[in-house]
Amino acid sequence: MIVVSACLAGINCNYKGESKPNEKIISLIKEGKAIPICPEQLGGLTTPRSGARILSGKGEDILDGNSELITDNGGNVTKEYIKGAEETLRILKMFDCNTVILKQGSPSCGNGKTQGGESERKLVEGDGVTISLLKRNGIKVYSEEDLEDNELFSKLKNG
Repeated sequence: MIVVSACLAGINCNYKGESKPNEKIISLIKEGKAIPICPEQLGGLTTPRSGARILSGKGEDILDGNSELITDNGGNVTKEYIKGAEETLRILKMFDCNTVILKQGSPSCGNGKTQGGESERKLVEGDGVTISLLKRNGIKVYSEEDLEDNELFSKLKNG
C-alpha cells in the first residue's frame, strides 16, 4: 500500500480548496494500491486556509523546534503541521506502508522543494514537515514529479 496526497487524487483539500489531480495517482487509488491523505487536514487545519511558509530553514528545523510555520495572514500553524505529520506517520504504520507520493512544493509534503521565506512565501530548497518526519522514520518518499519516470511508476504500482 502507498499513501498519496489527497490533492493529487483530485480531492479539493489544498490551501485554496482545490486539487491538483494526477492520473497516475488516481489509477493507484482505483486499483486499491493507494490511500489518499492530507497532512494539513489531519493536523486540524480547515480547507480553504491561508497559505503557509517555513519562516527559516526547512521541515527538519520545524520538527527540532528551531523554526515556525507562518501563514500569509500572520498566523502560527507550527503545531498543526507537526500534528499532521505525526498523524500521517501513524496511518503509515497502521497500514504497514513504507512508501508515500506527496505533493511537491508544499510546506508539509514538499520533497526537496517547499514553501519558505522570512517575509513572503516562495519556493525554496528543502523538505516539508511531513516529508522530514517520514524520512527520519525510514519511509521512501516521492513526489508527483518522480512519476514522470515510467519505470519508477511501474515499480511502485507493482510493489
